[in-house]
Amino acid sequence: MELNTSLVNKALQYAYDKAINGCEVNGIRLLDSAADLAMSYNNPNRTVRQNATSLINWQCSKSAASGFATAFGGFAVMAVGLPANLTSVLYVQLRMIAAIAILAGYDPHDDQVQTYAYICLTGSSAHEFVKNLGVKIGEAYANKTIQKKISGEMLKKINQAVGNRIVTKFGNKGVVNLGKMVPVFGALIGAGADALSTKAIGSIAKKIFIDGKM
Repeated sequence: MELNTSLVNKALQYAYDKAINGCEVNGIRLLDSAADLAMSYNNPNRTVRQNATSLINWQCSKSAASGFATAFGGFAVMAVGLPANLTSVLYVQLRMIAAIAILAGYDPHDDQVQTYAYICLTGSSAHEFVKNLGVKIGEAYANKTIQKKISGEMLKKINQAVGNRIVTKFGNKGVVNLGKMVPVFGALIGAGADALSTKAIGSIAKKIFIDGKM
């Protein structure tokens, strides 16, 4: 399947939708939502950061591989017209990010939360990524509600830029290979997430949604 920015952006949107809403087919729950994941790590005896760290550590572990396999199978059935392996990878990562946002008290249905989740996918290069776009993520949060400091046009620009980055790293030559995700987000190989890159993505998510800064 030939990749282009439009296709990748559709994959991002589709994966994010499934990440925050989950999915059922014929009454069978194929994909859990970010809220489901957040609930399982919402320990009232620990801080939000501790809960988020525990979630990330699980995501980095081999036990997360079964979740990825389930996601891939689900997307292979549902994601008609989209590269199922890329879309399932995005689902796994975006679900983790959205769950961290939920633990911190944010609404993943908010457009700005969604865009910041996309930014998190760039991992350790996120700071440079937003700097090049002229976006400032600093004191942009108050009372667990993202203030409308970034315009709708800028949100679209950021979303487009994330899609462009994926296409640039993959090129547009046919079938998406999971191994090629490594230079994109520095991210996913085999049946689960590379631990170092997943920690980088999780670290950015904690900085944005818990610390309120990049």
